Amino acid sequence: MKQKFNIIESTCVPLPLENVDTDQIIPARFLKATTRDEKFFGDNLFRDWRYNPDGSVNKDFVLNKPQYSGEILVAGRNFGSGSSREHAAWAIGGYGFRVVISSFFADIHKNNELNNFVLPVVVSEKFLKELFDTIEANPGAKVRVDVPQQKVTNLETGSCEQFELNSYKKYCLLNGLDDIDYLLEQKAKIEEFEKRRNG
Repeated sequence: MKQKFNIIESTCVPLPLENVDTDQIIPARFLKATTRDEKFFGDNLFRDWRYNPDGSVNKDFVLNKPQYSGEILVAGRNFGSGSSREHAAWAIGGYGFRVVISSFFADIHKNNELNNFVLPVVVSEKFLKELFDTIEANPGAKVRVDVPQQKVTNLETGSCEQFELNSYKKYCLLNGLDDIDYLLEQKAKIEEFEKRRNG
């Protein structure tokens, strides 16, 4: 969903699992859907973990635990590996997550998140562990993600780290623009360039 990013302050949902691939994020059977509806994909985020084979709710999975909620997903190392399906980013955003924090993202998935208004924040292993420990001790603990300053802060401990963000994608997130919106914003400059070029 297109939305402007600035400072996001939220409780977190912890997923301390490494190598979570895109088939776990959104199972392949949902790729046949003809809809782009965010709610449809959000409802099926981590489908095979959220529900038992008989369709009943898996009460042991974190998304089904009432003490955990928020706009920030904190995930283990190598998040989003596997196939390059963009649907995985749709599902994360459709569920309501605006930020995913991990110590490493698969490159294609990381870009898919950025292109779909989900911010992937890469932190050190040490900082990630501290976040998991903090959330386990207090599910109500909050994290602040300051996009303009490119800084993430554990508000419970005061620990913070800078994170990298491509200047182009940063501009798009801060202004709620996708790639097409950005090009349209540059229309006058492009037309002026074409005039000069064609003399």
